[in-house]
Amino acid sequence: MKKILILLAFAIAAVSCGNRHASLLPNISGKAGEIIVVMDKNNWEGQLGNDVRALLGSDCPYLPIREPLYSLVNISPTALDNLFKVHRNIVYFDIDPQVAETKVSYLANRWAAPQALVYISAPDSRTADSLLNAGASTVVNYIEQAERDRIISNNLHYEEISLAQRVQEVFGGSPHFPTGYKLKKSSDDFIWIADEKQYTMQGVFVYRYPAEGDGSFSLEKIIAHRNETLKANVPGMFENTYMTTGDIPAPSVEFLKYKGRDFAQTRGWWEVENDYMAGPFVSHSFYSPDGKDIIVAEAFVYAPKYDKRQYLRQVESILYSWEWKKAASEDNSKK
Repeated sequence: MKKILILLAFAIAAVSCGNRHASLLPNISGKAGEIIVVMDKNNWEGQLGNDVRALLGSDCPYLPIREPLYSLVNISPTALDNLFKVHRNIVYFDIDPQVAETKVSYLANRWAAPQALVYISAPDSRTADSLLNAGASTVVNYIEQAERDRIISNNLHYEEISLAQRVQEVFGGSPHFPTGYKLKKSSDDFIWIADEKQYTMQGVFVYRYPAEGDGSFSLEKIIAHRNETLKANVPGMFENTYMTTGDIPAPSVEFLKYKGRDFAQTRGWWEVENDYMAGPFVSHSFYSPDGKDIIVAEAFVYAPKYDKRQYLRQVESILYSWEWKKAASEDNSKK
């Protein structure tokens, strides 16, 4: 028992020191969706720079006009002063024949908080390029999660708690909605919450339907249920108009796990039947706790006058904040 208490004390001290370290750091700078790439000019204009741009500056999927996944800013290692060190996202290439170890490191809150730093150490540019390509998906996911976590943290700080409470009442769980979002429609199996401004809408649907066995998460069934649900619940501005799924570009699905929750993530293009409104959407489909229903949490954007990358990233992050409602016994055990 004494050993357990000592280990627990060390664990608490480590977490406390980590939190204290982050609290003492300056706040991050830079625009959302921006990355500082630290690399000398020759490499930036060569193959390594081309591969960085192909990975981090590739087209954001399912947007009507080309927008890069991230906006990239290149600076040389000698220019990395205190102004740039506090940027929100940094990919640093340490290319030196004398590097101690060839590797990719993922460092949170190195010079600022909440900061994401990808540090690639290599003896030459070819090796650095190999490391980048081998860990491409991890690099992108690390930065994407950092951007997402910042949005979720802000949402929790400025949360419209009544919205999550309503969704929990109907579905047993809910994401967290920031101030500005309002309830537009609510029934026993469909809820629509949105932040509407003069020229934009960021919306979230939550709905359910009975599970159908092993094929419940096929793209065909996800889209079929989506179209049926939205036709019944999301009318357009005119008679015989309603939200549906566009065929071009064709929707896609991938299977993900996040914080212990498995879900099918579907991306696509929504449109209004018999009208000209359209935009990107992303949805998470997953089982209800009892396994009887499929619950879908969907985010969509309508912003015809503006770039949509950041609008979509903001509302998509809401989906990742989903939490199941805790039982009263769990809440009491923590008091």
